[in-house]
Amino acid sequence: MKARQLAKRVGTPLVAGTQDPVNSVDDVMKFAEQYGLPLVIKAAYGGGGRGMKVVWRREDIPELYVSAVREAVTAFGRGECFIERFLDRPRHIEAQVLADKYGNVQVLGTRDCSLQRRNQKLIEEAPAPFLSDEQRQRIHDAARELCREAAYCGAGTVEFLLSPEGEFSFLEVNTRLQVEHTVTEETTGIDLVIAQLEIARGKRLDNTETPPPHGHAFEFRINAEDPARGFLPVSGTISDFSPPSGIGIRLDSGVRTGSTVPPTFDSLLAKLIVWAPSREMALARARRALAEFKIEGLASVLPFHRAALQEPDFITAPFSVHTRWIETDFAVDLPLADRTLPAREESLTCVWIELDGKRVALGLPDSLLNGVTQPDAQPARPLRVNAGVVEAPISGVLLSWHVEESQQVSEGDPIAMMEAMKMETQLYAPCAGRITLRAAAGEMVTAGTMLADIHRDTDPMAS
Repeated sequence: MKARQLAKRVGTPLVAGTQDPVNSVDDVMKFAEQYGLPLVIKAAYGGGGRGMKVVWRREDIPELYVSAVREAVTAFGRGECFIERFLDRPRHIEAQVLADKYGNVQVLGTRDCSLQRRNQKLIEEAPAPFLSDEQRQRIHDAARELCREAAYCGAGTVEFLLSPEGEFSFLEVNTRLQVEHTVTEETTGIDLVIAQLEIARGKRLDNTETPPPHGHAFEFRINAEDPARGFLPVSGTISDFSPPSGIGIRLDSGVRTGSTVPPTFDSLLAKLIVWAPSREMALARARRALAEFKIEGLASVLPFHRAALQEPDFITAPFSVHTRWIETDFAVDLPLADRTLPAREESLTCVWIELDGKRVALGLPDSLLNGVTQPDAQPARPLRVNAGVVEAPISGVLLSWHVEESQQVSEGDPIAMMEAMKMETQLYAPCAGRITLRAAAGEMVTAGTMLADIHRDTDPMAS
């Protein structure tokens, strides 16, 4: 909130928004009446796309406001949110800055972070391509003035949205090193972690000029998500983690073969950073590196990255990628990743025995009778989607039901909310009918678990 106030004071362009956090659904409704839709609800203490919800329809405001607050509390411990007008299909451009306690500010250049899903970045690059010299200079000047006005000290990122018409608007300041700081390191030769620590020890910035970029760099976030299923987060054990190597290839990773990825943390497994003397050479080097990268045991976003680097929108001018490009323009049919199902329930065979003079029915598993051992889990294979059956698409917590037992639902109705890796996923009715709930709110469930079944309107059992 203070960043918006500072931006207004120094004359940085801003979209319409609230100056203070909103306190209720009614506050959001009033903003929508004044400024129209779409609008975005954003966590005041958030980042990384969490606690951020875009509203396209007035009737969705109550649900999305509650979801944004809940997600913000889960991720950041604070639920305050503010409202802004939502710019549709902008590019996401940011400037990396260093600032010391003596008032010196150095802008190290720009990054493009437009390729996103759920308002969270997937691919970043430096310098931001296909900007005019005037646009680049305006972004540098605005970032420098904001940091000076705030008496900022340390490493930080000033973020902007660039409209299709070429106008930019201030988004936010991240007062930390971001995930994508690596591409700036690769194109400037400056270790930003060391620079940040030296500034904290009182070092003065001797040079405040923006260094010319040296080559071009991409960063690919390697997330445990299934891009063919809407980038749903997945959990499990990595059976094979074999990253690429070679000239211009850098890997920052927190996992290896045998690592278990739980459903309770962020889905980021690793960062693949690729540098080359030019953007065209960096793209070619990245294609080779992504083709060599091997992750088995759970789904990852690697198939999407490989496909994105073949798209003309991304690789050539005029660079048509924007923050909703995946939702609106990306049409590649990616293969469904295999998912491991939970252990299946065995059928029981009734055997009568005599116990203390009484006949007792004993149920024995078929595997015991057949002399074979039931495996812990079914082999990995694509999840079935049965009409009328609502299965958990991810492993996580069933946060809440939006419907009650035996309620009549229509196809497409929102019926439940799940949470995994600090991200919420809405579940919808696959068909119309009367719903029977099979799991309780608050339960931790695995992917493939039956949560509910719907007796369809054409089903005789529905009557």
